[in-house]
Amino acid sequence: MSEVQHVIHRHNDGAGSMTFETAQDCTAIAELCKTQQLQGKTGTSEMKLAGRIPDVFVAKYMNDHNITFREFITNREHVRRVLNDPAMAHFRVWQGKI
Repeated sequence: MSEVQHVIHRHNDGAGSMTFETAQDCTAIAELCKTQQLQGKTGTSEMKLAGRIPDVFVAKYMNDHNITFREFITNREHVRRVLNDPAMAHFRVWQGKI
C-alpha cells in the first residue's frame, strides 16, 4: 500500500543519543477505505471489514502502551481501541461499533 520510511537521527550531544523517526503517507489507505465504504464493500454478515490500520498507527499504539506486536494482534481490545478512536475515522470501512 504505502511504504513506511525509517530514519535514524544521531545527536551531537556527546552522549551518543539517537532519535528514530517513522513516517508513512496514509492518503492512499484512507482513500481506499472511503471508496470501499461508499461502494458497500464492508465484508459479509459473518465478518465485517471494519477498517485498515496503517503501520505507523500500530507502531505508535504499541509504543504508547508498551506492548509487543503479538500482544496487539492477539488481544482484540487493542484493535478495538484503535478502530473506535474518532481520530481513525478516515481508516474505517464499516461504520458500526467494534
